[in-house]
Amino acid sequence: MAGALVLVTATFTACSGPAVAQGIVDPELNLQIESVDISIANPSPDPRVNARIEDFVRRTLGAYPSDRYSPEGFGFSLARTKRSAEIAEATHSIEFGQTGGVIVNVVITLGAGAAEAKPRGMLTEGGAKDFPVLYDANGTFLKLKLESLAMYYGNNDAWYGRPDLTLAGNPLVKGKTAGPGYHDWTEGFFHTGLYGITPLSDSVYVYGGLSAIVSGSVGQELFTDETRSYLGLEDAYVGIVGGTTTEKGDRLVVNASAGRQRFSIGEGFLIVNSAANGGDRAALQSNPRWASDMLAIGQVKYNNTKLEAFYFDPDELPLIDSDTKIVGANLETRIGNQLDLGATVLYVPESTFGYFTTTGSFSREGLQVFDARLRWQPNPGGVSGPFIAAEGAFQRNENFDMAAYGFFGEVGYSFADVPWTPTISYRYAQFSGDDPDTSRFERWDPLYSGGTGEQWVQGINHFKLFQDSNLIAHRIQARVRPSPKVELVPQLWFFQAESTTNIGGNPALSVLGSKDLGFEVNMTAKYFMSRNVLIQGSVAATFAGDAIDTALGAYDDPWISAMMFVRIGF
Repeated sequence: MAGALVLVTATFTACSGPAVAQGIVDPELNLQIESVDISIANPSPDPRVNARIEDFVRRTLGAYPSDRYSPEGFGFSLARTKRSAEIAEATHSIEFGQTGGVIVNVVITLGAGAAEAKPRGMLTEGGAKDFPVLYDANGTFLKLKLESLAMYYGNNDAWYGRPDLTLAGNPLVKGKTAGPGYHDWTEGFFHTGLYGITPLSDSVYVYGGLSAIVSGSVGQELFTDETRSYLGLEDAYVGIVGGTTTEKGDRLVVNASAGRQRFSIGEGFLIVNSAANGGDRAALQSNPRWASDMLAIGQVKYNNTKLEAFYFDPDELPLIDSDTKIVGANLETRIGNQLDLGATVLYVPESTFGYFTTTGSFSREGLQVFDARLRWQPNPGGVSGPFIAAEGAFQRNENFDMAAYGFFGEVGYSFADVPWTPTISYRYAQFSGDDPDTSRFERWDPLYSGGTGEQWVQGINHFKLFQDSNLIAHRIQARVRPSPKVELVPQLWFFQAESTTNIGGNPALSVLGSKDLGFEVNMTAKYFMSRNVLIQGSVAATFAGDAIDTALGAYDDPWISAMMFVRIGF
C-alpha cells in the first residue's frame, strides 16, 4: 500500500486531482439552444410572404432546440440567408433561457429586391460603422473577432488551509500557494481573430477561423504567486458544408472540418474541456482556451437528427500532457418537440494517462466508452412545465479487466407564469470508485468533462479538490430571471465518496476514513448589459465532511471564494 501511495504522489500529473482546476467562464459559447425565435422588422402586408421567408430562414439556419449555440456559427448561417434578394439584413441576439440555455432571437429586414442587397462591412463603403463585420455580400461573410475579459478572484482558507497536503507533488505549484487566510489575484485575456465563409456554389460553402489569445495573471493564485503571461494560437480550422432542401422542406446538411477547434458532446458529461488553462498559460479561472490540438469531424444532419464521426486530440498543458487521442461516433435526434435522445461510442487508441490501484497501475490506452442520454421537456420556452434529463455511460478497457460507470438523473420544473420565472431542479450524479477487494478496476475516468459550474464543475470550490470520479453528488439548483438579461443561479451541493478507496485522486485523500465529503452553497449572478457585454460574479462556501477531517487533521473550514468578471465580445 505504501509503495502504491508513493507512486500516486510522484505521478500526480496523470491523476484526476486538482492538477488542473478548470475555470467557470463560458458565458455564451456552447450553451444549449432552448428556442429560435424569428421575427421580421418590416413585414410584408402579405402574410404568405412573411411565412415563406420565415420558413426559408429557419431551414437555412438549421438550428433546433437542443443544438449548441455558437456566435460564429450563427453568423455564418445568417450570411447564407442574405443570398436571397428578399432579405436585406439578418441579425441575432440571445437571452437567458429557462433551463440554463439560450433563446436566440433572429430579426429579418426585408429588401425590395437584389438592388438593395448591397455589400456591407468595414472593407466597403460602410466603414467603421459596420464593425466587426469586414465584408458581407452574396453569401461571403468575413468577421473580425474581438473578445476581452478581466477577472478578480479571491479565496479564504483555500484547500481548507492545507495546501501542504492537498498540493503535495502537484507540478503546477510554483512559489507560494493560496492557503490559510485570504488571498486574491486578477487575471484576464484578449482574444482576436478572423472567421469567414464563402460559397463555392449555390449549396456548398467553405469556412474557417484563425485566432490567437494572450492571457495573464497577477497576484496570489491557487497554485502560484508568480506573474505570468502567455500568447498562443487558438482557433485554426477549415471546413466545407453543403446541403439540400426537398420540396417538402426536409433539410439535409453535410459538414466536415479539421484543425484547432472546440469540441463537446451533449452537455459535457464526457467531453467539454477540449483545452486546458492555468500553469504557464495563466488565466486559470477565466478559462479562455477551448480549441483542441486537432479535431477532424464529419457530420451528416437530416432535419434534427445528426450523426458524426470524429478524431479528437485535446490541447493539454505541456507539463501534464497525457498524449490522449480519442476516436468516436455520436448520434443525436429529437422526437417530436419534446424528447431529445443521444448515444456516443468512444475509443482511446493511445494515451499515457494512468490509473492507479493498491497493487499497480494501468494506462487509459484501450479505453472504450458507451454512452446514452435523454432530455424530455414537453413545453417550449416561455411556458410552465416539467423537464427530465438523464445520462449514463459504461467504461471498459481492451487491455485489462475494467468495468466503470457514471450516470446522472435530473428533474425540474419551470414556472413561466410566476414573477422572475423561476426554474427549480434536483440532480443526482454518481461516478464509480475502485473496489480494492476485486481484481477488476472500477474507478470512473472523467475524460474531459467539466465546463462551467452549471455543467460538470461540481461545486465551485469542491471540484478543485475532488473531481468527477468515485463521487456521489446531490445538487439542488434554482434559476431566477428578474429580467431577460439578468439571471441568478443559487446551488446547494451534498458530496459523498462512492468508495473509501480513492487512489488516483488527490494524494492527500487516497484513503478515506468516511464517505462524507461535505457540502457547498454557492450563488452565481449574470447580467448581459448588452449583446456584447457580460458581467458575472459568484460566491461559494464549502464545508468539509468527515472524510476531509480524517485525511487533513487540523484544517480551516469553510473554504470561501468570490469572483467577478467583465467580458466584452464582438
